[in-house]
Amino acid sequence: MDKRLITVGHSPDPDDAFMFYALAHGKIDTGDLVFRHELQDIETLNRRALKGELDVSAVSIHAYAFLLEKYALLPSGCSMGDRYGPMVIARNPIAIRDLARVKIAVPGTMTTAFLTLRLLLPQGFDYEVIPFDEIIPAVAAAKFDAGLIIHEGQLTFQNRG
Repeated sequence: MDKRLITVGHSPDPDDAFMFYALAHGKIDTGDLVFRHELQDIETLNRRALKGELDVSAVSIHAYAFLLEKYALLPSGCSMGDRYGPMVIARNPIAIRDLARVKIAVPGTMTTAFLTLRLLLPQGFDYEVIPFDEIIPAVAAAKFDAGLIIHEGQLTFQNRG
C-alpha cells in the first residue's frame, strides 16, 4: 500500500512539541499517512502558509485571516488564553504611552502578537523582526529597548532578570 506524505509545519516551542508529540513519535496509528514534521519559527510558518507550501501548519490567528481560502482551522492548540498571550518586556519599566518611542524586537509582522501591539499603539512604533527565541536574549543584552514575546518566553522571561 502506498503511503501519502503529509507535511506538518510547527514551531519547536514546547506547546507545539506537546501537541505533535504522538504524531511525530509514532504513538498513534496513521494508516496510509506518513507525516513529515518541519520545525520553524511561527513567522516563517505564516509566510510558508501564505504560499501554500505545507499541508498542515501552525499559524498565527492574524495570518489565518489571509489563509481562509487555503487552509481550514483545526480546533486544537493555541498560545493565547485568559491572562496568557503576547507580552512586551524590557530591562527597565516603560509606560505603554512611551513604547512608541523605543525600538521593539518583534517575532514577525504576521503574528497575532504584532497585530495586538499595532492595536495597542495605533500611532505606530519602531520595530525589527527577529526569531521569537532570540528576543529575550536580545533585550537582556540591550540590543533592543523592548521585546514582544510569545510562546514559552511568556513563562520564562523572568529567568533572564
